[in-house]
Amino acid sequence: MNTRMHVRLPNGVLCSLRLNAVQDPWRELEHARWLRIIPATAANEVVAELLDAALLGQAPARPDRMRAADWALRVSSSSTARAIGPLPQLASAYLAAHADLRAGSGLSELDQMARACGVPLAELPTLLDQLAATGLLRSWQACPDSGDLHWTLAYGRGIHDASRLHDTAAPGNADEGGARS
Repeated sequence: MNTRMHVRLPNGVLCSLRLNAVQDPWRELEHARWLRIIPATAANEVVAELLDAALLGQAPARPDRMRAADWALRVSSSSTARAIGPLPQLASAYLAAHADLRAGSGLSELDQMARACGVPLAELPTLLDQLAATGLLRSWQACPDSGDLHWTLAYGRGIHDASRLHDTAAPGNADEGGARS
């Protein structure tokens, strides 16, 4: 978003979000007075003016977002996670963000993790096994009755490498409704 509250979204981004062929979401947002579609200068983009002036007041939060993004990159950028791909990196960041880093363990719901990582629920055990096999995760266990997922982070590697973590609380900690341990 620029200072005039204009947003330019390339069609490629919209296509990846499956919003390129559907006009209804744009109309709904215009009707709700969240945005106004502006004629684009290029054929491969959508331009909109955001109508909520409160968005400009969120600039002071940018350092918090930058710190959270830096933390997520640190905990999910081990050479092992990079070698096995972006989905395991995302899953590593999710597990670290929803764990008590001092205890090295976490608790979440299986479907919540699957939704957050964009993976079908049926494929989540394979992803968790992959993280455990590569040493990024020490162990994990799913409770079929409650749908709870319990995990223990691996120490000294990847998502629980002490040299990568700060003493400050991680995004998504228990105070924000995330993990409970």
